[in-house]
Order: sequence, then C-alpha cells, then structure tokens
Amino acid sequence: MTEQDSTRTPHAIDATTHPWRRFVAIGDSFTEGIGDPDPAVPGGHRGWADRVAEVLARQVDDFAYANLAVRGKLIAQIVADQIEPAIELHPDLISICAGGNDVIRPGTDPDAIALQLEDAVSRLASTGAAIVLFTGIDTGFTPVFRPFRGKVAIYNENIRAIADRHDCIVADQWALKVVQDMRFFDDDRLHFNSLGHHEVARMVLRALNVPNDLTSMSPEPLPVRTWREARAEDLGWAREHLVPWVLRRLRHQSSGDNVAAKRPAPAPIVWSADAD
Repeated sequence: MTEQDSTRTPHAIDATTHPWRRFVAIGDSFTEGIGDPDPAVPGGHRGWADRVAEVLARQVDDFAYANLAVRGKLIAQIVADQIEPAIELHPDLISICAGGNDVIRPGTDPDAIALQLEDAVSRLASTGAAIVLFTGIDTGFTPVFRPFRGKVAIYNENIRAIADRHDCIVADQWALKVVQDMRFFDDDRLHFNSLGHHEVARMVLRALNVPNDLTSMSPEPLPVRTWREARAEDLGWAREHLVPWVLRRLRHQSSGDNVAAKRPAPAPIVWSADAD
C-alpha cells in the first residue's frame, strides 16, 4: 500500500483556525483505531480519530485529545462506561460512533438501538459541545455483511433524525464510496486498515469544515489469483477471524474484555515524524 500523506508539522495549514480545544472520542473498535497500527506505539493503534486530532492540533494552541473507545463494545456498554467520563472531561468537540456491533448481531432491532444512542446524544448535547455522529458504511459490497445492509440503512435514518433533533454534525460513512473496496480493510475484513482510517479522517474533517492537507491515498492493485487461491484465502480468513468472532459471541465474550481506553484523559498530541 502507498500512503501519500502530509508531513505533520504544527501549524502547517495556513487558514482560519477551528474553534475547538478539547476533543473526546467515544465508541468501539472503529474509533479506537483497530486495523491501523501506530508506528510510534508497539502494539498500539492510530485510527481516524487520532488522525483528525493531529490535524486539529496543528491549527490551534492548547489543544487536547482523549479517546475513550474500546473494541468490541455494544451500545449499552458504551453508554454505561463512556458517556459520563466524557462529560467530566469538559470537551467542546465530541465524536460518538456506537451501535454498529449491535446492528450486525442477528435478531437486533435498529430502532431500539437508536433509542439508546439518542439517550447518549441527549446527555452529551447538554454540555454544549459540538457532536459528530457517524452513519454506518454501506455493506452491500461485502458478502459477509451484505445481509445486514437493510438494518444498517434503517439505523442510519435514525442517526440522521437524531442529528437533526440535537443539532449534530453527521459524518456520513454510507456516502463514502471510496472505502467500499476491500483494499481499504484489514485482513479481518471487518475493520479499516490505514488507508481506510485515513479516508474516514478526511471525511470527518470535511464534515467539520476544517481545512487540511491530507491527500487521497492510492491502494495497490489487487493481485491476480486463481479461484483455488481465492478459496484458500477465504478458508484461512474464516479460521483466523470468523470462527473466533462467532465463538466469542456464543461465550458472551468481547475482544474488549480487560482492555482499557488508550487515551482516558485529554492530552496534547505527541508529534511523530515517522508516523506517515
């Protein structure tokens, strides 16, 4: 993969600065940054939220960023564990992406999930902070998650209605067609890779109307494979990723069990020259 990215020097953008000084991100693996290894932190993850925070920090002084997201969390867990801690951090910008893990579970009701999301958004909106909500990605391009496309669409309509009622900013993944390509996904076929997280960051910055110098990134062409090679790859993916995922659901376990938030308190961005 090639990454046509900018150097990350403070105040590199020459434009009117944004109004935010404290950004808190709430959610699950998507917001934690799973699939996007952080070269500055062995075993750590970067992700779209880190990338957005880096751009925001370049443009203003005294900027701080916290990320409370933990992989594998359902919306009830996010509401119970992250909303009040986020409020206590006194942010002026909050992102929340929650409910995706619920929507892709068989038998769940996207309308009921949305009621839980609105409760969280209502509490967050009482702080006066700007709130960013995410629609879910259009899963029609991937055979594994295509059956959930209708539920995702229903949940998205609820999200847009919630955003309208609470004056939130919508980061529209459903409309982000560029990432509807497996070359933007990690080997697990569930989480974005570095390319995907980068494109989501660009989309969020557009939604925030924040000028930036992040440029589009070009994935490498897919290798030509025989059907036998493709079949072997699918079987390997099922053994390594799908079966463990199903077993965790049957055992009522989560990939986020015993995982703590990576940035539980607002802190300045530490610049890493080799991150891109």
